Amino acid sequence: MDFRTKVEQLVHEFLETRQDLYLVELKISASSDITVILDGDESLTLQDCLDASRAIEFNLDREEHDFSLQVMSPGLSEPLKFPRQYKKNLGREVDLLLNNDEKVEGEITAVDEEKVTLTLRYRRPKLIGKGKEDVVEEREIPYTDIKKALIIIKF
Repeated sequence: MDFRTKVEQLVHEFLETRQDLYLVELKISASSDITVILDGDESLTLQDCLDASRAIEFNLDREEHDFSLQVMSPGLSEPLKFPRQYKKNLGREVDLLLNNDEKVEGEITAVDEEKVTLTLRYRRPKLIGKGKEDVVEEREIPYTDIKKALIIIKF
C-alpha cells in the first residue's frame, strides 16, 4: 500500500468513529507534508484535531516514511465546499460567486443536498415614482451553480 492510500485509509477510519466530523480536504505534498482539514456539523474542537492527529500519526511508521502532519479546521476565509458546511452556517450571511460570474449576497435560510436557499435584502429604484424601496427576496441556488462561497464575517 502506498503512503497516500495509507493516510487516506487512516483518515477515513478515524472519521468512521466520529460521524459528526467530515473531511474537507486532504493534501500530501511531494515532501510528505500531510495537511488534513476537518470540519464538524456543530463545531470542531482542538481535542477533535488532536484525536485525529493521533489516529493518523500513531499508525504511520516514521522509520519507513518520514512525514509531517497538520490537522486543522477550515479557516474563516476558506470557501464552503459541502452541503454540511452550508447547514452549519444557517442564519449567517454568505457571499456567492456563481459560475456565470454573478455575485449574490444573502442569508442562508434553508439547505438540502442539491441547493441552498438565500434571503436577499436590497434596495432598488421604485417601479412607480421616485426614490428607492426595500426588497426581500428568496432565491434557491443549486450547488452546481456556485463557483465560490464565503461566509461574511460581522463583528
